[in-house]
Amino acid sequence: MKHVFSFLFLVLSTSLLTAQSISISGTVYDRALNEPLPGVNVILKNTTNGTTTDFDGNFTLADVAVGDVLVFSYISFKTTEMTITGQDAITVYMQEDVSALDEVVVIGYGTQTKKEITGAVTVVGSETIEELNPTRIEQALQGQVAGVNITAESGSPGSGSSIRIRGISTNGDNRPLILVDGNVIEDLSVLNPGDIESINVLKDATAGIYGVRAANGVVLITTKTGRRNSELKFSYDAYGGFQETSRTIPVLNATEYAVIINEAFAANGQPNPFPNISELGVGTDWQDEVFQTAPIFNHNLTMNGGGEKSTYSFGASLLTQDGIVGGNKANFKRYTTRVNFNTDLLENLKLTTNLLYTGTERRTLSENAIGSVLFNALNNAPTFAVKDANGDFTLAEGLGNEVINPLAQVANTFNSTDVDRLSGKIALNYGFLEDFTVETSLQFNYAEVQGRGFSPTVFYGSGKVFNNIGRNSLSVNKDIFRDYTFDAFINYKRLFGENHNLQATLGTSVFKTTGLFSGSTTGFFENETTFAQADIANTVDRRNGLVDSGLSGKFDERLLSYFARVQYDYKGKYLLSGVIRRDGSTKFGPNNRFGYFPSGSVGWVVSDENFLNESKTINFFKLRGSYGILGNDRIPSNGFRGVLSGEGAYVLNGQLVFGQAVGVLPNPAIQWEEQKTYDIGIDLRLFNDTIDITADYFNKTTEGLLLQPQVSGILGASAPGAQAPVVNGGTVENSGFEFAIGYDYSPSENFSLGINYNVTFLDNEVTEVNNEAGFLQGGAFGVGQDPPARMEAGKPIGYFYGLETNGIFQNQAEVDAHATQANTGPGDIRFVDQNGDGEIDSDDRVDIGNPIPDATMGLNLSINYKNFDFGAYAFASIGNEIVRNYERNQPLVNKSVFTLNRWTGEGSSNEYPRVTTGATSNTLFSDFFVEDGSFVRIQNAQVGYTFSNEFMERFGADKLRIYVSANNIYTFTEYRGYDPSASSGAPIGAGIDQGFYPVPRTYLLGVNLKF
Repeated sequence: MKHVFSFLFLVLSTSLLTAQSISISGTVYDRALNEPLPGVNVILKNTTNGTTTDFDGNFTLADVAVGDVLVFSYISFKTTEMTITGQDAITVYMQEDVSALDEVVVIGYGTQTKKEITGAVTVVGSETIEELNPTRIEQALQGQVAGVNITAESGSPGSGSSIRIRGISTNGDNRPLILVDGNVIEDLSVLNPGDIESINVLKDATAGIYGVRAANGVVLITTKTGRRNSELKFSYDAYGGFQETSRTIPVLNATEYAVIINEAFAANGQPNPFPNISELGVGTDWQDEVFQTAPIFNHNLTMNGGGEKSTYSFGASLLTQDGIVGGNKANFKRYTTRVNFNTDLLENLKLTTNLLYTGTERRTLSENAIGSVLFNALNNAPTFAVKDANGDFTLAEGLGNEVINPLAQVANTFNSTDVDRLSGKIALNYGFLEDFTVETSLQFNYAEVQGRGFSPTVFYGSGKVFNNIGRNSLSVNKDIFRDYTFDAFINYKRLFGENHNLQATLGTSVFKTTGLFSGSTTGFFENETTFAQADIANTVDRRNGLVDSGLSGKFDERLLSYFARVQYDYKGKYLLSGVIRRDGSTKFGPNNRFGYFPSGSVGWVVSDENFLNESKTINFFKLRGSYGILGNDRIPSNGFRGVLSGEGAYVLNGQLVFGQAVGVLPNPAIQWEEQKTYDIGIDLRLFNDTIDITADYFNKTTEGLLLQPQVSGILGASAPGAQAPVVNGGTVENSGFEFAIGYDYSPSENFSLGINYNVTFLDNEVTEVNNEAGFLQGGAFGVGQDPPARMEAGKPIGYFYGLETNGIFQNQAEVDAHATQANTGPGDIRFVDQNGDGEIDSDDRVDIGNPIPDATMGLNLSINYKNFDFGAYAFASIGNEIVRNYERNQPLVNKSVFTLNRWTGEGSSNEYPRVTTGATSNTLFSDFFVEDGSFVRIQNAQVGYTFSNEFMERFGADKLRIYVSANNIYTFTEYRGYDPSASSGAPIGAGIDQGFYPVPRTYLLGVNLKF
């Protein structure tokens, strides 16, 4: 019996202990940032007993028992549950719910949740930007967003990129509208990528809320801000590394060069320039001499915090980057300072402010042109040494007027461009009558651009166009740019009953940009001086073309807009949005100044219907569509009126007097370009949100293209400074299909896998060019030849127009049997007689290539295992062609190694022509110079390690991560030039390679520290 009582007592005691109420405390952290989360709801499951975390993420909850479950919930974070096991203190980590359909997305003058969006909108988060470590924002978009194609204009430090959203819509300015925290920013080089919280890309008619400047799409950038009720936190991100060229172009060494040159001279009956080639050896590899390993460093410090009614954020950064060509002679330095401050002045009155200062210093070398450094490295003879016996740079004698010693060119190039830019915004938001809010904001940009270029006396060789054998000279300029945007709008939002949600926006926007071009002032020095010592005040014979012409250099452009938007949804599953905007621009005459641009979109959340809401396979399914008309005024000012910007000669009192005349011929009838665009898309999530699919078909037709046609000189457009008038004379259509799929697999807290793939198929076609010739020309090839690119109906914009080849003439009989072809013999290229008139001439030119890719795609992979993380990105461009135009046609310049495959006799080659110094037609623009520019590039790979929390607590830090990464790792391509991804960005003339500066391969070691 004693044992029975003992057993009953033990059971009762255990039961009482188990049921005993205890008090538990703990701290809740953001898993990604390892920062405390204030304001988290902590609820005892299935009860009303709960609390919230304080400023430091701490909480205490009484009346809980062992075995109870605590539920932690916070906006935009995944709900977390934890079972009480008897401990009196716990630590909870919450993970941001980045895929939640209620994630708020900025769409223009407001926000929507992802579920409500009816347009084609893509979001790139800060995590992606941190993994890529781009020096410019554009690099974070390439391969990440379907329908967005980024082409680097150069790989030199500080150079820009062209952003094309869903194709080329005009032969003019195709840049999208870019806003940073609502402020218009035209040049993304002023922004530090580490300051960015998210990038939203609007790709369809829903961009119409931004009006005239949104025809090419909109990129909305949101910078980082603090969090309310959070203590001051610091974040320091830094990386350092080195860059190298990703490629060199194989050219002949000295011995090969001498053999080829001797053969070419012999073919024309001339004596051999190199009678003894046995002692030449390899010679000078000018590319090895020019390219170098260049350092790159970046530092970024951010401070965030917030109180009960306000948030604040401060960021500062420094980037310095040398060039892989020229080193510090091609240096780019950027330093930024950013301040964001938001506060509640009253319960219903909110103040938002931000200020951004950016300073850049850039030095450049000649690139992507005849006479550039790389052009000279490719064409200079390998038989020349870098310096002669006296230690002076060798002269490139006998190689034509443009080819010089590239190292001498680098040594004698001195220039710098300094830009100081201040951007800011102040906004007030006031809520009244429960359903209304009114917001007004003032945004501004101020920039000063100061340029300085020094030309020393230098002699590069006989007859060189770059010689300066007179006096040292200095050129300086200072340009000022200002713009202001005033926005004011009122929002009405109300839920009628339980099912009808209505939101209306009515507003106005005023934009003004002014500035002053100082013109370039050039002065000459009477004594020798250096770049560092040169001062324009010490020069003589100063000249300024702008001042001498009598022009002011001032400009003033304005926009006035009114807009209205209505958004409606029924039960959150039937969605409707409509926008009407009236824009007025000073770039058009009084009769055509204003235009009306409507757009609308609809959506249906199919997964909310009864027949799908119980589906275990389909978690979310939305159909959406949009249509709209958008305007575009991105043309130079004063096209509708005559301006005295040309040169004129007049006879006054019997004497010839030079003065001003009309420059661009005026056309008072010009009006808006109109882009009619529609989009049909789906958003789909499957299998517990592990698979995310987005697909869109789009079509946008731009009518009334603003262009300058070719006109007869009789009309006066051929005088110095004169240009043809701007007219509405073309139509371009872009259509295509976008598809993106993502897979997210997270079986445990220790492992996660993410794979994302996107592809865009694009078809571009010009349907009308309304001028006398029926086409427009652009680009350049060789010397003295017609422009190789055209805009013409029935073809893609900027297609290549030249002769089609049909092999190599093998003997004289083939030459005699063929159509007449000037300066042709056996071993020369055979052109196709397209019109059958028996003569090869300019009338036989046809479409021989397209610089616009048929498809672009990106593949992104991320893996996390415990404290390790790995990410890799790849990008591909398929179906575009590139013109090889970096080879100079001169007898003694160096040549590609492919010249070794030349025709040397009947049957020896049917692809590469003979070599000769005599006149041939082989240098005429033809498909011999057009190559497949398709490529697949491993864009980035990164491996990181995050130290454990226990380790970090020893140092009082929240997070420490170190990583190594490589960018531009390898490019798979058949193109023989430096970089198939580079382009001039011109709508007519893109894809013509004159020795593109390659995008460098970069190796980085970095650290992310939060404390």
